[in-house]
Amino acid sequence: MRRVLVKLSGEALGKDGRLFDLDRFDEMARELKAVADSGLQVGVVIGAGNLWRGRRGEAARVNAVIADQVGMTGTLMNALQMQDALSRAGAKAATLCAFDIPRFAEPFTQRGAEATLNGGAIALLAGGTGHPYFSTDTGVALRAVELNADAILLAKNVNGVYDKDPNKYPDASLLPRLTYGEAIALNLQVMDTAALVICRDNRVPMIRVFDLKEPDGLVRAARGEIGFGSVVTPE
Repeated sequence: MRRVLVKLSGEALGKDGRLFDLDRFDEMARELKAVADSGLQVGVVIGAGNLWRGRRGEAARVNAVIADQVGMTGTLMNALQMQDALSRAGAKAATLCAFDIPRFAEPFTQRGAEATLNGGAIALLAGGTGHPYFSTDTGVALRAVELNADAILLAKNVNGVYDKDPNKYPDASLLPRLTYGEAIALNLQVMDTAALVICRDNRVPMIRVFDLKEPDGLVRAARGEIGFGSVVTPE
């Protein structure tokens, strides 16, 4: 592999799921640096679940477009926090944002992201797609296609893909390997359906799904270690 896109759960980077757990940011920054130091080009998309819960709960009364815009600004906050953590870890990093906020981040363009990655910096890709009604899952799938990534490394709060929700069903079974078509047909919520369709139709080579809290999980996933998590492929 030459280039990977990492999707990190914002919720997993918060203290008890909320706000910022700076120790977790530092830990993930060290792992991202280790992946970059191994010779891989690294792009990162971080969700905003630690700052904003989308349209759930009380937020359901917020206008849908505004709610999604708040979520997109949350991804920028997390990206800037990670940029600082990477700087303290000794890694080169730049934040590129899908909406215009030039005093805080560079605008995302395919050419600009390519230049950042080819220059040896970790590219923090904030702002989702820049449009409402699309999740950060869709954002990372889109960026993976735009940047011709060899894999999406999907770090979540669960240790892989299950045949049903393991938080609700104790008999849920881990699926170590499956295709995009199977994930869509069975509605397994690896990513949202739009993201999986983008990956399927553009033949993104691989999604690795693993637990964010897996010791050195990001580094192990990036080097292709098997025996943990799940792998989703075109066929």
